[in-house]
Amino acid sequence: MKWLFIHQNFPGQYLHVVRRLAEAGEEIVGIGQKISIQIEGVHWIGYVPPQSASAAHEYVREIDITVQNGLSVARECERLKDAGFVPDIIIGHNGWGETLYVKDVWPAVPLLAYFEFFYRPSGSDIGFDPEFPADANIAKRLRTRNAVNLLGLDAADWGQTPTRWQRSQYPKRFWGRISIIHEGVDTDHVRPDATAQLWLKGGLSLGRNDEVITYSSRNLEPYRGIHTFLRALPKVLRSRPNAHAVIVGGDDVSYGTRPSGVANWRQHILNELGDLPEWKRVHFVGRIGFLQYLSVLQVSTVHVYLTYPFVLSWSLLEALSAGCLVIGSRTPPVQEVIVDGRNGYLTDFFDVDGLADRIVEMLQSVDQQSDLRAAARATVIANYDLRRVCLPAYFSLLQQLTGRELPPTGVKPSTG
Repeated sequence: MKWLFIHQNFPGQYLHVVRRLAEAGEEIVGIGQKISIQIEGVHWIGYVPPQSASAAHEYVREIDITVQNGLSVARECERLKDAGFVPDIIIGHNGWGETLYVKDVWPAVPLLAYFEFFYRPSGSDIGFDPEFPADANIAKRLRTRNAVNLLGLDAADWGQTPTRWQRSQYPKRFWGRISIIHEGVDTDHVRPDATAQLWLKGGLSLGRNDEVITYSSRNLEPYRGIHTFLRALPKVLRSRPNAHAVIVGGDDVSYGTRPSGVANWRQHILNELGDLPEWKRVHFVGRIGFLQYLSVLQVSTVHVYLTYPFVLSWSLLEALSAGCLVIGSRTPPVQEVIVDGRNGYLTDFFDVDGLADRIVEMLQSVDQQSDLRAAARATVIANYDLRRVCLPAYFSLLQQLTGRELPPTGVKPSTG
């Protein structure tokens, strides 16, 4: 079969699927603005990111970029078509407009689009955090921004999204055309390891016998609760003089806005809290390789995951799969995965003292939490396991959409 994958930062969410198909010897073409991971056997086509029309109204500048993205991808598709390439299925992320016009090139080819997030002026991320109030025109701005979502829903034959909560953000009339299939966690690899050791700059080594509070996000920003977490740490570290905090994440901004007057949100919060002696036991390790990141999870005594009502991070599921004792925010994406007291603990997103007290409580009772850690891992194995749950569900959907028997990939598509 012939496969066309489209993703701005290829392969993105399609990493595991593309790898399996490439290993099976399938003909795969990838289109996007850049490629983050090279996969042998994939023919990669890049296009230059467009520039927004500065004279356009600010509400439609993003739409202008997404339309240009879609047209750029369509031009590459036309070139492929002229060269004789006709895919059996097209799979792409809808978020940046890249899938908008591919059906105009190949009308008969099924298009499976990834729908990640539908913007709402209330009930999700916007207006959630009173520390950062939304502007008065946010509802109008988001209604306009959702134009690409709605155009993409019309263009696609079917949709996919990773969680129930993310699908629930889309208008209900579309739910029946969006399958809920997570990308999955390789639980065979992301697993507990009592012998794990984490080496930090300066020669400090941390293991499972140490008190290690961990936090991980792509970038350290309010959407992922870095302000709440850092404000809680001094109280925790004063109470636990031998504890260390290891914080994974960059200083860029993935979501929301940048702070004013300082380089990043980390510095913004540290300036607010002042020069405390406790910061000597707080280790900002930035963005690190996956193996070192896995060691962070494996040595963790207590792992904190906070998020606005927004897209669920892979890091939460990876932490649970590694057997971490997780304290998560009581927000809908997290509540879909964590049941308080069964496979982790929940705390109010804004309750700094409550979070600090819960961390201290867990550090004090760590020897009594083995059943909960086991339940955390069992949750991921049962619902998000890459090989046994997610890939079979995904390949089953692909088989339904193509009406074709899939090649041997080491994964048996579900017949249910």
